[in-house]
Amino acid sequence: MPDSRRALTLLFFFVFVDVLGFSLILPLLPYYAATFGATAEEVGLLLGANALTQLLGAPILGRLSDRYGRKPMLLLSLAGTVVGFLMLGLARSLAMLFASRIVDGFLGGNISLAQAYISDVTEGKERTKRFGLIGASFGLGFIFGPALGGALAGGGDYALPALVAAGVATLNWLGVLIWLPESLPREERERRAQEPRAAFSLRVLWESLGLPCVGPLLQTQFFYSLAFALFETVFALFARERLRLDARTTSFVLTYVGILVVLVQGVGIRLLVRRFTDKQMVFGGSALLALSLLAWALTPSLGVLLIVLAPLALASGVLRVAINTALTRSVWPEEVGGTLGLSAALGSLTRVIAPTVGGFLIGRVGAPAPGVLGAVLMAWLVYYTWKKVLFVPDMACPLPRGAG
Repeated sequence: MPDSRRALTLLFFFVFVDVLGFSLILPLLPYYAATFGATAEEVGLLLGANALTQLLGAPILGRLSDRYGRKPMLLLSLAGTVVGFLMLGLARSLAMLFASRIVDGFLGGNISLAQAYISDVTEGKERTKRFGLIGASFGLGFIFGPALGGALAGGGDYALPALVAAGVATLNWLGVLIWLPESLPREERERRAQEPRAAFSLRVLWESLGLPCVGPLLQTQFFYSLAFALFETVFALFARERLRLDARTTSFVLTYVGILVVLVQGVGIRLLVRRFTDKQMVFGGSALLALSLLAWALTPSLGVLLIVLAPLALASGVLRVAINTALTRSVWPEEVGGTLGLSAALGSLTRVIAPTVGGFLIGRVGAPAPGVLGAVLMAWLVYYTWKKVLFVPDMACPLPRGAG
């Protein structure tokens, strides 16, 4: 077993650098695609392609990490990220842009693999705190990444940020190779490798959603992720249509959100876990997010928006950490990687659905519509978590064959 403090410090840096590379190019993709003549519909498909392939790839990587170790799968995932960014930077057609996002998405289960690593080396409330720190490093990456990408592409050269992102990912791959120890002992990996498992399928995911132990938490993850993705994926469009903000102002607002996420997950989670259980935080976070999304939908000005974003960031940060921590306590240790892969897959599915639904609602109904829908989903989730999650004790039960 590796020294947990050293390993967690390395993981914090690993996630930060990984998100830095990803967020460096993400805001520029629509503009990059436009240089190849992409329509608005094609840009939407480009943004969804990464999430769709991650939906397929994350559970497989998680399951393989349960058998063969976290480190080999992290190296494979990061190698896919390097190749994807190189393809992006060297693209000469819209088809190559799509191919780059598909490669990166299918091998892009980095965050769920990092969470599985944490579950190997921590226990109890300490695990919740460490998940919070990983969330904070995620937020830090999103503070610096978009700003750096915008600076690099100041002259309209969208290939340069992609190549820089590939270089950042390469440094991350080398760091994991040299410094990050394996978290699963060899004997445990050999035992898991000998266990017969079926391949991941939609049937496995569907059966997992119906399990008494982990099912309600996976369903909670899906509806939370869908509601929050309705905010996350159409935020810039909402800011333009309802508040008439320009791109520069919207970027500053997103930086502000990143700072809030860091504060919530780096500091706030530590304070909350001293007083509340994971499932209490899931229930309370659902209620707060329902109110926050409704307030966002009805925001009349930039000043009010900045106020509303504070409880919204708190609620989403608490939910992201608490749900995944509760999931790791609802299955056997050898199935943690597969479970977190399923959780990541559900999140990816919502990021495929949300941009399409959110864009349609803004165009046909009005800018507040995505926020109202998200608030309705979270209001239902408050009732659901009260009935199915809050008062149910932690217990481990096996996933369907093929999920772990």
